[in-house]
Amino acid sequence: MADDSLDTLRGYAFAVAYRMLGSVTDAEDIVQEGMLRMHQAEESGEEIKSKRAYLSTVVTRLSIDELRSARARREEYVGEWLPEPVVGAVAEGPMAGQAPDAGPAEQAELADSLSVAMMILLESLSPEQRAAFLLRDVFGYCYEEVAEIVDKSEPATRQLAARARKAVEARRPRFEASKETQEELASRFFAAVFEGDVQALETMLASDVQLHGDGGGKVPAISRPLSGVRVVAGAISKWGVIGSAAGGRFERVEVNGQPGAIMRDREGRVINTIALEIVDGRVEALYSVANPDKIDHLGEVGDLGQMIREGLGH
Repeated sequence: MADDSLDTLRGYAFAVAYRMLGSVTDAEDIVQEGMLRMHQAEESGEEIKSKRAYLSTVVTRLSIDELRSARARREEYVGEWLPEPVVGAVAEGPMAGQAPDAGPAEQAELADSLSVAMMILLESLSPEQRAAFLLRDVFGYCYEEVAEIVDKSEPATRQLAARARKAVEARRPRFEASKETQEELASRFFAAVFEGDVQALETMLASDVQLHGDGGGKVPAISRPLSGVRVVAGAISKWGVIGSAAGGRFERVEVNGQPGAIMRDREGRVINTIALEIVDGRVEALYSVANPDKIDHLGEVGDLGQMIREGLGH
């Protein structure tokens, strides 16, 4: 029997909303609205056979509406758009939408769907395609249920899911299977960043490595992705040396279910998050989110500009 406690339902609804939107703040708002609507429906005497299904329907439909309005905002976004990071326990258990009896394949699908690379890929789908793919392929709803949730005919829903699946499979990210391998490499990687050890970093980077950064036009950040071992190793080593000189430190955490870290200033305030995409024993991509609006749910945000000035001795 499914756990229908309020905390579990809220976590499950967040798992759906976050994967739909890529925004912690917007997902939390939509979950709150979904919980309120469910409470009001129960108070009015409406029979709710499945609270989980009811919430999925409300949250998905609200998310589709939100995505439509967000499209224009994201087209005007300054620099590269990356999803708001989810850190640590938020990416585990009920907050990941994990069913207690899920098998290894289901667990892997849920974990992969939370990764930064997958979240970016989902942005290329239409809101309805995104909903159909997530509900069917990630959360395991049957087509009849998905059709009811997205308010489409079953044939139309199958077509939406098929098109989304084709787009995803063509560019689906690969991940290192071993958690131990990922953690060991990540530990060496972040140590080398703060030591400014370019040579060590180069040995840990894939030949086609990419560095992505999201400052939202509000803090210093790269305006477009950087590519190649030497370029990326040089950039992140300089960043590490400046951070170390300014009294910064890395707090090792999981970011969107991947090895990562939070960089904090000397006062312990959040500067940015970094997620590593590791494939075949090498770092294939790095995702840094420094936009203050996207990391303030993790705690007090520090001043990246000041940290850079301090690190440079200005």
